[in-house]
Amino acid sequence: MADLITDDGDELMADLLDGTASAPVMKVGWGTGAGTTAKGDTTLFTEASESRVAPTASQPSAKQNQLIATLTANGAKTITNAGVLDADSGGRLIAKSDFAGIGLALNDSIQFTFQINHA
Repeated sequence: MADLITDDGDELMADLLDGTASAPVMKVGWGTGAGTTAKGDTTLFTEASESRVAPTASQPSAKQNQLIATLTANGAKTITNAGVLDADSGGRLIAKSDFAGIGLALNDSIQFTFQINHA
């Protein structure tokens, strides 16, 4: 899973640096739709009905942030993408990944690890 910082994510980082934004509470959500992640994406592909969850954040190195979250399926579905957003619903899509579909049954879980590198 390759993580892509979206345009909204880049804008948020710039706003944090110049003080025009405060750090939002990040949430992780997932989707079931098809598509290829692009820098200009503003939403997940067909966001699934489960609530977004707060990730555990860490900084494994000076230039890397890591967010880990586990989501649990409320029914059978195939998950194809996941993202970091700055709200419980709506909000800005900060980072996103797409991948081959993962079929889930009720109460199956996926743990997502987003690694955001600042080169």
